[in-house]
Amino acid sequence: MLNKLRAAVLGANDGIVSTASLIFGVAGATSDGGTIFMAGLAGLVAGALSMGVGEYVSVSTQRDTERAYIEKEKQLLKQYPHEQLEELANTFVKNGVNHATALQFATELTEKDPIRAHLQAELGLDEDELTNPMHAAVASLLSFTAGALIPLLSVVFAPAHWRIWVTLVAVVIALTLTGYYSATVGGASRSRAIFRVVIGGVLAMAATFLVGHLFGTTIS
Repeated sequence: MLNKLRAAVLGANDGIVSTASLIFGVAGATSDGGTIFMAGLAGLVAGALSMGVGEYVSVSTQRDTERAYIEKEKQLLKQYPHEQLEELANTFVKNGVNHATALQFATELTEKDPIRAHLQAELGLDEDELTNPMHAAVASLLSFTAGALIPLLSVVFAPAHWRIWVTLVAVVIALTLTGYYSATVGGASRSRAIFRVVIGGVLAMAATFLVGHLFGTTIS
């Protein structure tokens, strides 16, 4: 649950920074509101789809690998039950349990559910709780979209002469919140996380704004 929440917060952070940076880059080259909006919208759609597809492919690969490990473990249990029992016991021995106790514990676990015992102790896997690629893809797509909407809506509804500043303030507030929650979930320093996220986002926006301004002026 914590990993999912953390991934959602980080996905939202990516949506905020990448879309805001794109908007600022275009705003550095032109003051046309329609152009800036279309660039931001294109960034939102492209980024959300990219995140979703990328997460689907990544988690599918991970799931396929985990399934291969599970099948291999099942075959080993069928072919070499005694050797696998000893291997399971040695896993507990490495954690400080004496061999006799470890062997007894491994025997009892194996009698109840051998494949579950081996997967959890040796690989940290649960056959019934493998990550769903589609769930991960949808979560990434939605979290990125939620984050990207913040700078995009700020550009749409802010007065033309305040557009950049309103977007900047909205993005800084959003990044502060994502930094706070990511640190809270991970048990890290909140002030340090907020500082990193906000400074990184502001630098990214400043850099793209400068690039847009320089190249936009050159092309014009």
